[in-house]
Formats: sequence, structure tokens, C-alpha cells
Amino acid sequence: MVVIKTSRELALIKEACRISANALKAAGEAVQPGISTLEIDTIVRKYIEKQGATPSFLGYGGFPGSACISVNNVVIHGIPSKKCILKEGDIVSVDVGAFIDGFHGDNAYTFPCGKISAQAQALLDATKESLYEGIKAAQAGNRIGDIGHAVQQYVEDRSYSVVRDFVGHGVGAKLHEDPAVPNYGTPGRGVRLLPGMTIAIEPMVNAGDYNVKVLDDEWTTVTADGSLAAHFEHTIAITPDGPKILTIAD
Repeated sequence: MVVIKTSRELALIKEACRISANALKAAGEAVQPGISTLEIDTIVRKYIEKQGATPSFLGYGGFPGSACISVNNVVIHGIPSKKCILKEGDIVSVDVGAFIDGFHGDNAYTFPCGKISAQAQALLDATKESLYEGIKAAQAGNRIGDIGHAVQQYVEDRSYSVVRDFVGHGVGAKLHEDPAVPNYGTPGRGVRLLPGMTIAIEPMVNAGDYNVKVLDDEWTTVTADGSLAAHFEHTIAITPDGPKILTIAD
């Protein structure tokens, strides 16, 4: 069931999103050769807790980290580890959520670690822009399929592929709510977008084909062909005046 938020609830979600966005910003500033993904996770957790919030992901379904940190061919759900040391040329996707006053915020960004290849930068640029194409399509009165189609068309026009096995979602009192928000779809199909809806749009884009596999830890999701992957995400609100991005850092 899709939950329409009141103005009071939207204000609370906006605060959770602000904390999430600032935690993600702090993570990005820490991405550099020689740091471990566990160290970045600790930075995220300390920031969120200092704000009086709790990390949305910590313990969620048994997940052991405060952030999902996914490097190179890891698409999503990378488990932070002291053994995973970043090196020059890596691309590092960080997915962060914060929970405060009964509501969640959720966002992700793929950061370059030092100087990266032109091919990797092109993938990051295309994935980030596809997110904004999806957001532009998130107009009240449109449908979920309009968002997915906008993302898919932008990505596939550049010879990349969108992951099918994982999708965006509603955000609110629960981290994952209805509706599902795929990064592919048919215009004019799916749930109608109404003012007061809050959704996370999160393109997951592979340089190769769209197939992925989940490793034995039951979390880490990698590209099946070993190609690079990127992931960008914003939580947005549907308003009568157009989509409003809520995950904005100070």
C-alpha cells in the first residue's frame, strides 16, 4: 500500500534525508587510496549517531554495517571490511540511510578514488545523469513506468544496462515501502504518482550486461560478467509543483 505523507511527516522525512545526505557527503570526503571500507563505515555511523539518529541499514535484515560500500564490480550491498582497502582508480558506491523521529532517509553516490579511467568516469556520469532523468519524470499524474523508462532509455542509449533484480522503492516510516520503482519500464504504466508520495529513485547501472549475482555472504551483489557498476540515489517527494529532492547535504 502506498502511503501519502502529511506536511508534518514530509518535514520529518526531510530531516532524516538531510542527515543521510550529510553522512554520504562525509563518506565521499573519506574516499581515498589506503582507507578501508570499514573506516568509511565508522565515519558514517559516528556522524549519524551524533545527529541523534540511527543508521537505517545497521542490522536491517541482519546487515552488519551502517553503510553499503560497493567497489568496482560490486553493484550494491557491499559489506564494510577492514580487509577491503581502496586503491587509486577504484570506483566506490556508498549507500546510506538515517532514521530519526520515526522516518528514514536514503541516498547513494558512486565516488572516484583518486584518478579513475575515462571509461569509469563515463559510467559514473551516465548513471548520475540517468538519476536526474528519472527525477524529471517523477511528476504528479505520471506513473512509475515513466520514471523507469526515462532511466532505461538514457542508460541504454549510451550502451550500458540497468539492473533488473533490484529496484528503487517508497521511503517513509519503513525504509522500503510501496511502490517499487524499477529503473526500466513502459511509459504510462504502473502506480500513479500523487502529491505526498516519497520515493527513492536509484539507478544501478552496469558497464556490461544487466545480470548480477549475490555472493555466498547473501549480501554482496556483483555484476555477473565482472564489469564495473555504478549506483546513484536520491529520496524525493512528489509535489504539485514537481519532484523535490529531499536528500540534500548542508
